[in-house]
This record gives sequence, structure tokens and C-alpha cells, in this order.
Amino acid sequence: CILPSPLPLDWLYYIFFMFPTGLPSPNPPPPTQEARPAASDVNTDSSSITNSKKRKINRSEREDIDSISSSPKTHNSSSSSTSQQIQKKLRFEDSVDFIGLDVKMAEESSSASCSSNKTKTVFLAGVVGHHANGLTKTAGSTTFSSSKPGAAKKLVIKNFKEKPKLPENYTHETWQKLKEAVEAIQNSTSIKYNLEELYQAVENLCSHKISARLYKQLRVVCEDHIKAQIDQFREYPFLTLFLKKIDNCWQDHCRQMIMIRSIFLFLDRTYVLQNSMLPSIWDMGLELFRFYIISDMKVQSKTIYGILLLIERERSGETIDRSLLRSLLSINSFNDTQCSPQVIYPSRKHYLHHVNKRLEEEADRVITYLDQKYKGLAFQKPMSLNHLLDENRIQDLCLLYQLFSRVRGGVLVLLQHWIEYIKAFGSTIVINPEKDKTMVQELLDFKDKVDHIIDICFIKNEKFVNAMKEAFETFINKRPNKPAELIAKHVDSKLRAGNKEATDEELEKMLDKIMIIFRFIYGKDVFEAFYKKDLAKRLLVGKSASVDAEKSMLSKLKHECGAAFTSKLEGMFKDMELSKDIMVQFKQCQNIPGNIELTVNILTMGYWPTYIPMEVHLPAEMVRLQEIFKTFYLGKHSGRKLQWQSTLGHCVLKAEFKEGKKELQVSLFQTLVLLMFNEGEEFTLEEIKLATGIEDGELRRTLQSLACGKARVIHKVPKSKDVEDGDKFSCNDDFKHKLFRIKINQIQMKETVEEQASTTERVYQDRQYQIDAAIVRIMKMRKTLSHNLLVSEVYNQLKFPVKPADLKKRIESLIDRDYMERDKENPNQYNYVA
Repeated sequence: CILPSPLPLDWLYYIFFMFPTGLPSPNPPPPTQEARPAASDVNTDSSSITNSKKRKINRSEREDIDSISSSPKTHNSSSSSTSQQIQKKLRFEDSVDFIGLDVKMAEESSSASCSSNKTKTVFLAGVVGHHANGLTKTAGSTTFSSSKPGAAKKLVIKNFKEKPKLPENYTHETWQKLKEAVEAIQNSTSIKYNLEELYQAVENLCSHKISARLYKQLRVVCEDHIKAQIDQFREYPFLTLFLKKIDNCWQDHCRQMIMIRSIFLFLDRTYVLQNSMLPSIWDMGLELFRFYIISDMKVQSKTIYGILLLIERERSGETIDRSLLRSLLSINSFNDTQCSPQVIYPSRKHYLHHVNKRLEEEADRVITYLDQKYKGLAFQKPMSLNHLLDENRIQDLCLLYQLFSRVRGGVLVLLQHWIEYIKAFGSTIVINPEKDKTMVQELLDFKDKVDHIIDICFIKNEKFVNAMKEAFETFINKRPNKPAELIAKHVDSKLRAGNKEATDEELEKMLDKIMIIFRFIYGKDVFEAFYKKDLAKRLLVGKSASVDAEKSMLSKLKHECGAAFTSKLEGMFKDMELSKDIMVQFKQCQNIPGNIELTVNILTMGYWPTYIPMEVHLPAEMVRLQEIFKTFYLGKHSGRKLQWQSTLGHCVLKAEFKEGKKELQVSLFQTLVLLMFNEGEEFTLEEIKLATGIEDGELRRTLQSLACGKARVIHKVPKSKDVEDGDKFSCNDDFKHKLFRIKINQIQMKETVEEQASTTERVYQDRQYQIDAAIVRIMKMRKTLSHNLLVSEVYNQLKFPVKPADLKKRIESLIDRDYMERDKENPNQYNYVA
């Protein structure tokens, strides 16, 4: 289309709004002519109008389109060009039909400076006719107005004043034609009407929103026809003729549904496709046939009996119609829940023995009869393996392995399902947070189970052993860091004092099994962080069950991960041994005043977990002992600095009650609280806090352990489980206990999410140093390396997973610190800076 140039802005709007559906545009009159009406009749065929899409916008959804500013050009070359903004608003009212438009350009008053200008208006009226099966659509009139620049114009699009209607009895008469055609197809008679005409009739009905009714009527007709077929099969006397009859009925039904669907194709591709709950016309036919014929109890039992009888006859050496048998099995494949299992899947135990006797003969029958989707299930059924493994059927698994070994590639198929089973079962243990308490024990039990199956059933096949290791490594790392943390806590529970579940030999075997699971995890540094934290508690509080067991676990970790991994853990044991020697020297060289026995553990800060120091108000006797020991230690080791960790201290107090003398094994904070009652009878929470200097949350837990626990050596008023502001505490002189030495446990605050996050954050910080060291080590050796090769070599050296983004940050950090630099010519290449 070639437009005259320059084209007035009014005509650009006319072309854009008048012909959105691609209808030909009438030649517009020049803008300098007087306003005159113009009309154009455009006829379109029925298919183009029927397939046109319509959009409706409700009255409540009216909106104004962004105003359009432009500078119109005039045809008068003598006049000077002026640029003035023209604002136009487009409003949608009711529904919009793009086949015919009722467009009005309303002229509004312009500014005061342009009020005297003349206005020229062009009125255009267009009529669009549509003829399809006696139906006519008439478009409304289109009106435009144009004026000089600066005039504000408004475009309003309205819907048809009267929507086109179907003729009377059109729906009923059209359905009668379609019904006669469907019945003719079902009765195998000739169709009176042209198929194209029938297709067009369906399209017309769907275009006028009669699709739902049409679909229901079609279903009723098909349902009535299938119901009429069932009686001929129920009382059929001869079995062979019955099978052929049911097969012929099935073939005819499939052929009829294909023909019916071709007529109602427009319904199937529009209404049915838009409603996901409705089956397609083909599926509807299969569903009706299955429901009324295949699922009929008499027909079903007779069909299955006939199929089994034909198979038995062939096994006896008789000749049968194989095509008939295959067709009958395809019919029953549409009724899997009731028929197919009886034909295809015998019981698993019987099935394995049966295949062992008739392997080649049954393989031939499977290839001949069954569809492609059932061939794999007959001999390589993964569900059978899962059930055998879940039920721990050792004998059947042995036989299954022997049978698969006889088939070429059978062991590989069994191996693949073995891997999938381990991954699926293991993932249910690891991923579920509700199983965190029992995760490690369930993993150990599962590992014992698969090891036993490999040894007994799979004859220690190396492929199955390696596949098991890879599967364990895959599923156990689906949840990063958490398995490593839980394994460390499980080891702590086994090595802690009071664990009477196992002897020394059983404990050693348990540690060996845990180390096997430990090998599969990637985040071994996470395990080391939590293990070190728990080991410190066991060593300092004296809760370790056995020093030999602790050192045995340490040697296993050293053998598995190397000396660098256990260097800090070994340093913790060395500190404890050196502390004992120092205390022996201290007691020999110093005359300790008073009757207080002091035991100090000297801890190297680099070996032990980080503890936050807390300043408390100690009694004068304890302060004097601390100063004596400090003088003694610094005299032997000059240049060192001692920092007292009051949170790790514990004491043994001698107390006198009415019942007699007792010894109380308590923490340092509990000691400070109890010593206050030597100087007074009753204290409030605020007074105790002021006197001891203990942090508020720690003090409340301390008082709760003394006044609300099992051994209540002090009274609390008022009585409650929690310590509140204003509570008063007094000594319980009537305290009774059957033991002489009583251990009062401090109420431990459960490990919060923040503490776990801080431990994990420290692990990530340590990882940064390891990444930096690996990068510098590689670059120092290679001198120049591309980015991809550097990343690849770093991944090979690191023993924990790293995200590419984190690795890129470490490279940038090393560049900023002048350990390496980017190549000036190639930015993806790095050079080592000596």
C-alpha cells in the first residue's frame, strides 16, 4: 500500500482504527475538500468471519489510552509549519466487535487562541456484510471529525446495537442433520449430507456458544449405540466365535469414532481442548466402550478365559490365530486395572521359577503378543525388584540375579534399577527434616542391608559395589552440610560418658560403620567444626566415655582425611595432657592457702572452638588463687597471655543440710549463686544479678536449674517453672537426696539457629582461606592460566563443593591483593605476580 506523502495525521488515525482486521481501505478524499459522506461495502466469505477472533471489554473495565501528541503537516507550502500537541483519548464502551466498528470522533473546544479557526469534518460510513448459512452481520457506521491543529479529539468505539441472531429452529435442524450422519456411520450406511457441510454446521454451532450442548448430545448418541451392542455378547454360546465377534466390534468401533471425530473436529479442537476435565471425542469413545462392554463382568470373564485358553493351546502345540490374540490383548490393555495383570503379571515368586524353565519360549510369546510398552515389564520389571528389596527376599533376589545373568545385558539392566532404588530410598531418609533425629542410624541400617544383599545375592559383584558407593554419595549430598552435622552429633552421643548401649568392641565396630558413611559426604569441614565443638565439651567437662575410643576415632579421621584435618583435634588432646603436668608442678611448687583445690586447663586458642568471655564477680579466695596461678604460669612461659573462661568452669561444693552433709557438683555460675546464701537467707533476682555479675539469660537458667530441677537446693517464691522478675530465692535446708555427691546439671539452652549459622559461617570463612591457598598454589606452578582451566584445577584440589560465584569472588580478591593479575590483551587469562 503506497500512501500519499505528506499524509495528514487524521488519515493516519483513520487507517489505524478503521481497518484493524486487514479489510481493504477505501481511497480517502484529500483533506482540503469539503466534508462529504463516503461508504464502502466489503463482503467477506464465511470462513474468514467465522474464524475471526473477538474481544470484549466490560463497561467496568473502561480505561483511557495514553494521549498521543503529534505535529500535523499541512499541504500548503506557503504557510509556515507549526507544531502543536493534539491529545486524543480512546474509550472502550461495552463490547468491541472488530468486524464492524461504530467510531465517532468528537470535536472538543480548542484553546482560546485557536477558537476562531475553521473546522473541516469528514464523515465516512462503512457497512460490512457477512453471509453464512443464512446469517448476516451488519456493521455500524463510522464517523470521523478533523479540525485544525490544536483541536482536542476523542475516539469512541461502541459495540453493535443489535447482535446477530440465529434463525429460528436452526440449532434443532442442524443437530438433526448431525445426528442422522452419526447414526449412519454407526449403522454403516451412506450419509445424506456432504461432509464439508456437516463440518461447517458444527463450526457454526460452536461459534454461537452451543458447544457444551453439542458435546453432551454427541456423547448420548454414542452411549446409546454402545449400550445396544452389549446384549449380543452376554449370551454368546461359542467361545471362539465370541472372541472374533468382540474383536470385530472393537475394530468397527475404532473406525466409527475416527469418522465421527473428523466431522466434529472443530468441537474437539476448541471446546474440548479448552476444558481440561473433558476427554477428547476419541477418548470419550474408548471410555464408553471400556465401561459398557470390556468392563462387563460376563464379557470380561469370558474374554480373559478365552485369551488364556488360546495361550494354553499354543503351549500344547496347537496352531492358533495370533493376530486375533494380539488384538484381544490390545483391547484389554485399555482396562489395565482389572484385566492386564491377570494376563501379563503372574505372582513374582512363581514368575521367577517359571521364567527359569521356559525362558526362550516365553520370550517369543512376549515379542509376538505384547505391545512395546509391556515388553520391558515382562522380564525387566523394576517394581518387582523394589518389592523384593523392601521385603528383603534374599532367595528370590539370588534367583533374580541368576536369571538376569543368563540374558545378554541383563546384569546392566538390574544394575541400573539397583542404583535407582538406592538413590530413591536414601533420599527419603536424608531430605525429610522430620527424620533428622534418626537419620544417621537409618543410614547405617540401610548400608548394612545393601552390603548383605551384595555379599549374598549379587556374589560380591564389583559393579554393584561401586554403583552402591556412587548412589550413596549422590543422595547423601542432596542436602548440603546437614548430614555432616548430624554424623558429628551421632558420634558425640556414642563417645559421651553414660552411653551403656555398647561394649568397647561394639563401639569400635560402630565407629567403623560411621566412618564408611563419613566417606560419602562432601562437607567434611562442617563435620570437623561440629565434632571439635562436641569434643571440647567432652574433654573439659570430663564426659568422655573412653580416652582410647576418642583417640581411636581421631586416628580413623587422620587416616581418612590426612594429618592437616586432625591437627587441631590432636592439639586439644595435647593441651589436656600438658595441663595435667602443669597442675602437678603447680601443686608441688606452690603453697596454696585455704582449703580450695584449684585445677586449671590451659587451652591454646587456635585449637579450641571460639568462646565468648564473660566477666563475673568471683569470691576473693578464687581471685587470689587465680593470681597465684597466673604468676606461676607466666614465670615459666613469658610473653603469653591468659584469659579466664568462666563459662567453662565447674566446682564441687560441700553443703550441710538438716539431713546431713552433701557434695554438690555444679557449674561456676551455680557456685556463685549458692555461695551467696552463706551471707544471707533470702535474695531477689535483681540482688543476685548485681552480686554475681552473671548475664541475665544465663542467670535465669542457672536459678531455674537450682530451684526448679530435680535437685531443688533453693526455694523460689512464687513457685513456677520459669524465673520472672521480682522472684525471691532462699536456701532449702530440708533438701534430701539418696546420694552423697549430687550432680546438678545446668539447664542448657538448645542450640539455636543463630549458633548453627555462626558455626557454618566459620566453616565458610575457613573455606575461603583454603580456596585462596589452592588458587595461589596453582598459579605459582603454572604462571599463566585461563579462567576455565584455573576453575577446573581448583575444583580438582578442593574437597568440598564451591559455587562458581564464590570462586570468582576469591579470584577477584587475590587480584586486588596483587597475588595475580589479568592479562592486558586477554581478560580471561591470569598471570601470577611473583
